[in-house]
Amino acid sequence: MASSRRLRRMAASQPGFLTLNPSSDPTDLVGGRRKRVNKNKKKNWNKFSDITDVEEFLEDVRHQERTTGGLLSEKPDDGLFFVDLGQADKAEQKAEPDEGKKRKGKSTRPLRIDLILQGDSFIPPPKDVLAYQKPNAKKLRRIAQRVEQLAAKGVVPRAQKKLLNRRLADRTVKKAVTEANNNPDRDYYDMWAQESKSPADPWYVLQTGKEQVKRPEKLNQKPSALPAVEVIAPGGSYNPDFLSHQALLQEAHEVEVKKKKQEDKLEKQLAVNREDKATAETALREEVEGLIEDEEDEETSLNKEDEEASGAAITVTEKKTERQRKKEKAEKRKEQQQLSVKRQTVQQQQLFQLRSIKAAIKQQEQQTKKRWSKRKEKQEAQKAQPRRLGKLKFQAPDLEVQLRDELAGSLRQLKPEGSILKDRFKSLQKRNLIEPRERAKFRRKLKVKYVEKRAFKEIT
Repeated sequence: MASSRRLRRMAASQPGFLTLNPSSDPTDLVGGRRKRVNKNKKKNWNKFSDITDVEEFLEDVRHQERTTGGLLSEKPDDGLFFVDLGQADKAEQKAEPDEGKKRKGKSTRPLRIDLILQGDSFIPPPKDVLAYQKPNAKKLRRIAQRVEQLAAKGVVPRAQKKLLNRRLADRTVKKAVTEANNNPDRDYYDMWAQESKSPADPWYVLQTGKEQVKRPEKLNQKPSALPAVEVIAPGGSYNPDFLSHQALLQEAHEVEVKKKKQEDKLEKQLAVNREDKATAETALREEVEGLIEDEEDEETSLNKEDEEASGAAITVTEKKTERQRKKEKAEKRKEQQQLSVKRQTVQQQQLFQLRSIKAAIKQQEQQTKKRWSKRKEKQEAQKAQPRRLGKLKFQAPDLEVQLRDELAGSLRQLKPEGSILKDRFKSLQKRNLIEPRERAKFRRKLKVKYVEKRAFKEIT
């Protein structure tokens, strides 16, 4: 079957071979009948649809647009035809050739390579839309229209008003010309000398023509008053005396007691109260609750009904008479008069209390001074304390203390303890140079897969 199809294709490709249906493909015939194709599926539309007439029409349209710049049917008659008026006289057409301009047509004829490179299509190149687009063009257009409207009303924009109000810079001062290095008369500059206290260094001004920027005073302040290296207490020596060693042990004991108190407090807060624990009696009461109606519930329901009935009764207030209203007005007027008299008497008494008032003011000023001094002392004490720079609080390292039995008699028997790197890292945190941090936790992205090798399997 495949060999017969191949022979048919070879015969169809031979020149002079005429098929029964030129538009049909011989491969579509199966057993002398046309192959039935389901055209409801999109994949069979282009494969088994004859669109040669459509392609020929579109190719003809494209050819007309390339050669003439449009469709011939849409062209006017003047663009397609011209009027032939016959041959003119040869004497009018041909001018007398100059001797120095022989073979002029051949010399001015363009080269073939130039003709190939020239465009032969009348279709204009596509317009680059991105070249004409501007970011925020609509917004800029609205701003320009707004500025034109304000200019018509005589209103100056804010940005332009700032430029007009800005003072002109003094541009008369020119940069100083630096002297040559080989000039023996030039000033001597000591680069190792101390910096001048004045912000305007004469050498800097001479070389740059500008004044130095004044450094803010806050940048000269250290973030902490603690020293870079703290000296350990005398009790931490390798061979301390008895009193200093006992003082260090007492300090370490207080730290541990404080930690123990915090742990006990946390356990007490998290502990369950015995009264809140469920017993057999409370469990039975919860199970029976709602099954038996108590007499107390009936009494409470009856009392609620009586209160609702009494609340529903409408109370009628009696209207005041003219005499009662006048009496109330007279009483209010009398109260106001009494308050005014009392206020005047208080003011008169204050004149005789000037000494006591001055003493009270002086006492208040002394209290404010004391509070200010306490606040100042607290601020000074806080300079030596670590601040809260991040989400974590600073945790002081544990005191390195040795018991009396662990002390070494000499430096040879002394065992190294602690870590210099951890000590420096904690010192940076304590002096507010870096924030307290935690060690990053290692998290394995992929699970570890255990595989037994063949050699291990043979042994087991």
